[in-house]
Amino acid sequence: MKIANLDNRAVLVLGDHVADIATASDGRFGPDPMSIYDDWDAFVEFATGVDTATGPLDEAALGNPAPRPRQVFAIGLNYGEHAEESGMKLPAVPATFTKFPAALSGPFDDIEIVGDMVDWEVELVAVIGRRADRVAAADGWQHIAGLTIGQDISDRHLQFAAGAQFSLGKSRRGYGPMGPYLVTPDEFADPNDLALGCSLDGETVQDARTSDLIFDIPQLVAELSAVLPLLPGDVIFTGTPAGVGIARTPPRALRAGQVLETWIEGIGTMRNRCV
Repeated sequence: MKIANLDNRAVLVLGDHVADIATASDGRFGPDPMSIYDDWDAFVEFATGVDTATGPLDEAALGNPAPRPRQVFAIGLNYGEHAEESGMKLPAVPATFTKFPAALSGPFDDIEIVGDMVDWEVELVAVIGRRADRVAAADGWQHIAGLTIGQDISDRHLQFAAGAQFSLGKSRRGYGPMGPYLVTPDEFADPNDLALGCSLDGETVQDARTSDLIFDIPQLVAELSAVLPLLPGDVIFTGTPAGVGIARTPPRALRAGQVLETWIEGIGTMRNRCV
């Protein structure tokens, strides 16, 4: 099942058409994209029977499929080569911080460049569908509504000011593009092994597979839910692979006028213009 946010309305994607969820369910679910996570099991039961479109798919009008989560978790140093390029040891537990929810944006929104060291970080993002509290890793996937693409855009100057303030440095307005679709785990041959990457003006700068994650999604659900409950609609940015700008020689940064394209196998492509 593929879900999207079309003009701030939750829709099911049916090929090159969509079914408006509120219309198809006579108002039981939607139109708010966040509302479908509140009763995920009932929504899935309803959605599997929807096969009639209500309109065409306009990809340019798609927004973030989970635009207002109550909690956003982000994981640092979750790929071995990225830890190496950062000069850091592999973590024994997930290196967790947050992106503040107001920083999230859509898959085709502009990225405002503030300063001269704004960086890119392609990430697989998991959205919680069922409340997870003290969940075992073996049961982790049962609590995931779906997967989408994210960019953990980072103002490196702000991130490392005053010692280290990761959350603030990664939470400027629009520094969390997500989308363009939320895809349920059953749609993937192996949701633990997906190709992901990003390019800058057509030049590939990150290229990896999610099978290289140190802590995979079920492990992250277990580790995080051991500390506090994960709520329906919450978002987990699972970490970025090697290839970020700050680790290059010389360092590189996003500049106004550039186009950042970000993709994950089986989900799609985001395109964000730097302004």
